Amino acid sequence: QVDLVESGGGSVQAGGSLKLSCVISGFFYSTFTSRFCLGWFRRSDDKDHEGIALIWTGGGRPTYADSVKGRFTVSHDNAKATLYLQMDSLKSEETAMYYCAAYYSPQGQCSLQSEYKYRGRGTQVTVSS
Repeated sequence: QVDLVESGGGSVQAGGSLKLSCVISGFFYSTFTSRFCLGWFRRSDDKDHEGIALIWTGGGRPTYADSVKGRFTVSHDNAKATLYLQMDSLKSEETAMYYCAAYYSPQGQCSLQSEYKYRGRGTQVTVSS
């Protein structure tokens, strides 16, 4: 089992920044810490589920959706078992529930389109114009 708990959401004006955190726990994750794909997703009333950033805990370069490239930064601290998403230059249309998700991938074949077996409940981000 892998559990994910997000935090850091809130209200911010357009152009502002927020940093989300996702604490990951569970025996399976702690045993294979360096073999997981971790992703950030968002969902709103206007838009369906959207994958925005991912990282493999075994290393390598993160992947971003075009919509957030250059503004969002995903990172991971293996020692703290925490995934982060730094969001800068936020836009009002990015108001959404943001959540983190994970799946086991020993070879590091990560994709935002993959099925993420483990998901958190999410944290609300509201961007006002």
